[in-house]
Amino acid sequence: MLVHPWDASLDDAEWQSWIADGHDFGLLVVNGTPGRPPHTVPTHFTCDGPRLLVHLARPNPVWAAIEHDPDVVLTVIGDYAFVPGPWRAPADTPPADGVPTSYYSAVRFTCRAHVVDDPEDKADLLRRQLAHFQPDGDHAPVAADRPPYGRMLSGIRGLRLDVTEVLAKFKYDDHKPVEHRAAVADHLTARDRGLDGPAARQQRRRLDRIGPWTP
Repeated sequence: MLVHPWDASLDDAEWQSWIADGHDFGLLVVNGTPGRPPHTVPTHFTCDGPRLLVHLARPNPVWAAIEHDPDVVLTVIGDYAFVPGPWRAPADTPPADGVPTSYYSAVRFTCRAHVVDDPEDKADLLRRQLAHFQPDGDHAPVAADRPPYGRMLSGIRGLRLDVTEVLAKFKYDDHKPVEHRAAVADHLTARDRGLDGPAARQQRRRLDRIGPWTP
């Protein structure tokens, strides 16, 4: 993932806050076994200190690949929008000559995967995930020896992903003049399609923190 200086996370707290703000679904990418392409698995995940927690169905074809090469990547993308060319045309340029682009936030976790097969350990992993996704506790107890989860644990395998590197990108034209960025955010808010609103909020948030871009 190419990250220009003006797209980079301003600090670790920026991407950590973004992930914590409900961005808990990503794409797990695993190197394929020899002669096979990489595997891609859309999945929810839970942050657990310096690691990520995932569980997948046992029939998933990804397991052999992980056991062959446990170095994996999990990428999260959100707050994205297509920005048409006329919105980005400089003041002295015909609008049709403006060049379009995409805005988005992305965090890429490089990880070392550890497979979890012990029933008690899988139950603990699920409890940690449910504490995140159902914090009200409106679910049956998760125990290896009790229904409904106990009899279902054999159908899944868990993954503990030890994070070895984080690369974050917030692509919102932060190298452009303040007036330009504010105008595009206004356009996104007015269009209000798809994730235009979140993209505009990210652009304004970055604008407030960065102000005029200084190389």
